[in-house]
Amino acid sequence: MKQRPRIYYTATQKALMWERWKKGDSLQQIAQLFDRHHSAVQRILAESGGIRPPERTRSTLALTLAEREAVSRGLASGQSMRSIATQLGRSPSTISREIGRNGGPKSYRAHQSNQAAWDRAQRPQTCKLVLNKALAHLVADKLQHYWSPQQIAGWLKETYPDQEDYQVSHETIYL
Repeated sequence: MKQRPRIYYTATQKALMWERWKKGDSLQQIAQLFDRHHSAVQRILAESGGIRPPERTRSTLALTLAEREAVSRGLASGQSMRSIATQLGRSPSTISREIGRNGGPKSYRAHQSNQAAWDRAQRPQTCKLVLNKALAHLVADKLQHYWSPQQIAGWLKETYPDQEDYQVSHETIYL
């Protein structure tokens, strides 16, 4: 059997799969819609155990696209972060962090910031200890010497104050 190149389904296509699955269509019937083998659809449905995963939503505390656009307009017109925050009914620190993590006052763009926030919120995120093997060895060594996760997190903060990739919380170590 000839293998076809893997395709990545859009959110709309996945929604159609779930609707058809809920109606009682077979994997074969659903796969025919996409001109694929039933195993391609089975992979999508099996990722969440055959139960439709909930739609991704943002926290009500997160800035909306409209608020980000107001921030962008405020920066372009030369307003201070405090005045922008007051107009939006937000804390100045919220606006400051938003601008800081998305390019600074000179290069802040609302749509790019909105997409970046959506991408950063993607779950599950890869653990720092998986990404940084040297850090994982340091933590494992301290655990073997009966250090608590709180002690290790504090020690890392003091020992590597300028290295963000060596900062982990005690919750991460517990995981």
